[in-house]
Amino acid sequence: MSDTSARRVVIDQFGDAPVMHLETVDLPAPAADEVRLRHTAIGFNFIDTYQRSGFYPLPLPSPLGHEAAGIVEAVGADVADIRVGDRVAYMNGGLGAYADRRNVVANRLVKLPDTVSDEDAAALIFKGMTAQYLIKRTYAVQPGDMVIIHAAAGGVGQILSRWTKALGAFVVGTAGSDEKCASARAAGCDIAINYRKEGWAETLLAATNGRKARVVYDSVARDTFLQSLDLTAPFGMVVLFGAASGPAPEIAPELLNKKGCLYLTRPSVFPHNADTATFRANAADLFEAIGKGYVTASIGARFALDDVVKAHQAAESRTTTGSILLIP
Repeated sequence: MSDTSARRVVIDQFGDAPVMHLETVDLPAPAADEVRLRHTAIGFNFIDTYQRSGFYPLPLPSPLGHEAAGIVEAVGADVADIRVGDRVAYMNGGLGAYADRRNVVANRLVKLPDTVSDEDAAALIFKGMTAQYLIKRTYAVQPGDMVIIHAAAGGVGQILSRWTKALGAFVVGTAGSDEKCASARAAGCDIAINYRKEGWAETLLAATNGRKARVVYDSVARDTFLQSLDLTAPFGMVVLFGAASGPAPEIAPELLNKKGCLYLTRPSVFPHNADTATFRANAADLFEAIGKGYVTASIGARFALDDVVKAHQAAESRTTTGSILLIP
């Protein structure tokens, strides 16, 4: 393959994992505000499966992938703060991270410190930035808060567990198997409950002596959302930020009043990092947390870019723990 070509994953239709395929394309020289990257590690996020399946529709045909780390190979004429050879990462450079090389607008990149490896950056930049806004902006976790984290054994869940514990919270996690509950406890959860078992919400309350959470972080949705409302303390917040088991049931606003004057929000990582200065400041906060050991990369599986179908199938089977990486 020449130095002006790239291999990337695309979809021409929505559907199950096999709709993804690799193609080779000519890579133009970077535009004035762009850099050309050679990816060294590519992150996987569950949103990738939503987009591939059509749950979050995309214009077709479409590339996939939001985050990666790599080495700068060339820079555009107007790029002043990024140089050839820099190690960088991104999580909002436009779809197309599932590729061995690509062009990215420079202001969507953040330089990596020596304390953060390429694989750790690819595993953490999207998930870590998600955790950062959830615990610093959506609800500012305080020492002594009880927090509930659904899917606590997953990529974001483990980061949330470790980081909120480091902030002084009492952390209760849920997961879909006893093995995943063990992973959640290893990630910092004081208590971990298997939400696949009947009566799990009552089991959770028994384990906390009836104490409810100041905030519930719910990325599971359909299987957990109504229980999340019941597990939130009066005037507490339910943060719905994903739908791993399917969309959350619709509710009447009056239910929030009946459950204890609750707050309900559905935030997203991209608006919280919409401008370059905010993105890089939030990334610096994440990198500081990594440096302090609050946040660590838990890489559960690595797949070659050619095995992207297997990577999605593994994620959707919900048999993996931690983060999944694609290696070009």
